[in-house]
Amino acid sequence: MGRPTRVRLRVPGSTANLGPGFDSLGMALALYDEIEIEADERPGLFVDIAGEGARHVPRDERHLVLRAMRQAFEVLGGGADVAPPGLRLRCRNAVPHSRGLGSSAAAAVAGVTAAAVLAGHDVELERDTLLQLSAGIEGHADNAAASLLGGFVVAWETSERSAGGRSIYTGAARRFHAEKLDVHPDVHPVACIAGAESSTKTTRGLLPEQVPLADAAFTGSRCALAVLAMTRRPDLLLAATEDRLHQVYRRPAYPDSLRLVEHLRGHGVPAAISGAGPTVLALTSDGTLPDAVATDGFTVRALAVDTEGVRVEIS
Repeated sequence: MGRPTRVRLRVPGSTANLGPGFDSLGMALALYDEIEIEADERPGLFVDIAGEGARHVPRDERHLVLRAMRQAFEVLGGGADVAPPGLRLRCRNAVPHSRGLGSSAAAAVAGVTAAAVLAGHDVELERDTLLQLSAGIEGHADNAAASLLGGFVVAWETSERSAGGRSIYTGAARRFHAEKLDVHPDVHPVACIAGAESSTKTTRGLLPEQVPLADAAFTGSRCALAVLAMTRRPDLLLAATEDRLHQVYRRPAYPDSLRLVEHLRGHGVPAAISGAGPTVLALTSDGTLPDAVATDGFTVRALAVDTEGVRVEIS
């Protein structure tokens, strides 16, 4: 039996950090990019984009799905030996770009997963490799692990040197890990999606190289509490989503978003900046926000937790 020639993927967006869990906590959301990739024996590239990002994403080899595929082909079996001569890529995007909802991680997961399928690999058996590749592209594993695995994820990295002193996956001495946990059924996310975009590179540039020890200790305790609150004790989420590590330093990048976070929290709603922002994530008990909280300038969407991660259909 030959290799598959067409793969369809449904990849969830995600939220990261959940307040204190900087680069370590993530959650998949029921907001999906749908991608179809077809291998062609004729050399060439065709890219069709609809939905979010359609006006500005590249339609050539610079497209992140294609870049992720190329990297995966190299790792999964010799690059040119497994990569088809031609590719046809169709994307129907629902995950907003540059809003803190994991659009780049979803694209990276889509690309590496599609490459594994077209190279004839079993996706379930290659989960770790796909995590290394997609998280390596992102630089951290929280969003990528959530889109790959679904659910609520705890992500971390360790140093692991190969014989040459460098990782075969990321070009650096680092290895990514993630564990998936079930979200408590009383947790109902609401995303307040900002109209403006935000650059992850810009918001990371606002972070200091050092923070006060008291703030680090505070945030560490809240991150541990967040794992308990998300999985077993949602009544603790208001305290568990407090952060002193990154959000306050990023205020210049999204003052309106941080104001909304503070207003929500003032009304007893656990809320935090979603990823690098400027979207605000509220973790409600019923999928609604208090009427007294003004959300002008934001699109409010109640979103279920995605529990499956990337879905694959092969033909």
